[in-house]
Amino acid sequence: MKPSEPQTSSMKSRGGPARILNAFRYSLQGLGHALRHEAAFRQELLIVVPALVGLWFLPVSRAEQAILLISSLLVLIVELLNSAVEATVDRISTERHPLAGRAKDLGSAAVLLAVLQMLACWALIAGPLLLQAR
Repeated sequence: MKPSEPQTSSMKSRGGPARILNAFRYSLQGLGHALRHEAAFRQELLIVVPALVGLWFLPVSRAEQAILLISSLLVLIVELLNSAVEATVDRISTERHPLAGRAKDLGSAAVLLAVLQMLACWALIAGPLLLQAR
């Protein structure tokens, strides 16, 4: 980068209340895009939302509730980031390329790890309670 080149994008806003409102609006648009266009996000919502509703009925500590909540939301967060990577790769080119495949595979691996850690948290915290109830 040359010293005369700007350090930030001209697309970035300067700040203030308008920036906060715009960021919130863009975030809601992103969630809307995920709901409309990302089947994996919708499928994960079908698991996470009922689990989080059920969470409030589990006799666990606040700390355990926080762990279950955070681990569940992390799956959705990582899925959104994976979808962003996939959309960016597809925007650049739909041709098969090893680096494009690697980017998509790495995003998918991140989702898998997030799902596995969520399952581990739920199994360790809620599993014994569910087995006791039987």
